[in-house]
Amino acid sequence: MDPIAIIEGKVSVLDRADVDTDQIIPKQFLKRVERTGFGEFLFYDWLRDGEIELEPNPILVAGRNFGCGSSREHAPWALQDFGFKAIIAPSFADIFYGNCTKIGLLPVVLGEEDCRAVAQAGVARIDLDDQTVDSAAGVVRFDIDEEVKHRLFEGLDDIAVTLQDAEAIDAFEASGAAERGPVTTDL
Repeated sequence: MDPIAIIEGKVSVLDRADVDTDQIIPKQFLKRVERTGFGEFLFYDWLRDGEIELEPNPILVAGRNFGCGSSREHAPWALQDFGFKAIIAPSFADIFYGNCTKIGLLPVVLGEEDCRAVAQAGVARIDLDDQTVDSAAGVVRFDIDEEVKHRLFEGLDDIAVTLQDAEAIDAFEASGAAERGPVTTDL
């Protein structure tokens, strides 16, 4: 995945709370495991019915509890494939938040008033290193777990994190420990 340092540009707004992953990408589009090609199905029902209009800007501002519902990985894939690099919301579903960080889609938690201010500004700059969102409304700090921040800043997905320990894994395997068989425990 690509490293994240600064994300800046126009803001798209989805002023809805409790947007679940079924609304982000409906189930009929989940027949593939590739991470690309899902952007055209993002918010499919809402866009098709004219309930919302959405531009593929770098930043999406949404309502509280974004990404709730089932834990489908396809939802962050669709958002990223559509063109979003960051999502700002007052809160996220835990699994959705984790799935975003694993693919390089930055979820930013801000208070509801700050989200509204960024949405009204229409343009924002997110600095991951400083943990700030800067818009015409001002500069707001956000919190992020240090390990998650490091992974996003360095562009490390799960495989890349594991490969950082490749020498230790190789040494373990070479020590013969693997030949001794699995470790078992009595339960």
